[in-house]
Amino acid sequence: MTRTTVAPTQPGVTTSGKEGKYLTFALAQEEYGLEILKVREIIGYIDVTAVPQTPHYVRGVINLRGQVIPVVDLRAKFGMETTDVTEETCIIVVEIRGAGRTTSTGIIVDRVQEVLDIAAGDIEDAPQFGSSVDTSFILGMGKVAGSVKILLDIDMVLAADNLDLTRRLQDETPQE
Repeated sequence: MTRTTVAPTQPGVTTSGKEGKYLTFALAQEEYGLEILKVREIIGYIDVTAVPQTPHYVRGVINLRGQVIPVVDLRAKFGMETTDVTEETCIIVVEIRGAGRTTSTGIIVDRVQEVLDIAAGDIEDAPQFGSSVDTSFILGMGKVAGSVKILLDIDMVLAADNLDLTRRLQDETPQE
């Protein structure tokens, strides 16, 4: 299993505007991106311990160097059909902010692609589909070399329900 450390996150650092570096990844045929400053590290897929009574998209938890981290299947979270794990399947460990604290959460993706530097002029607001479709978790749509990358606000994607699970798991885990 390969572990790759990416740029460390800097709590409290925000960008003015949406331009910047994005880690891009794929789910099925769709391409997504998330702000590189939210990425703690990328690891190859490892076994996940299931946790009872969690939402269907919470795959379980992993022990990453002594820290218990919840893992979310992003395909399931987005209502996509889940798929078997392959050699390219990765867990991206992200730092999310909510309820006044920062927590780590793993997201399972089909494959990591590359880090792109996307200029503000190449990012458009998320399209509006009417009041029946919530797009608040989409930071914008990045136009890159003739294709579109859906840029995610990972804090919104992994909002409150995961923070509650993380808190509960950390409270139950004995500290070494």
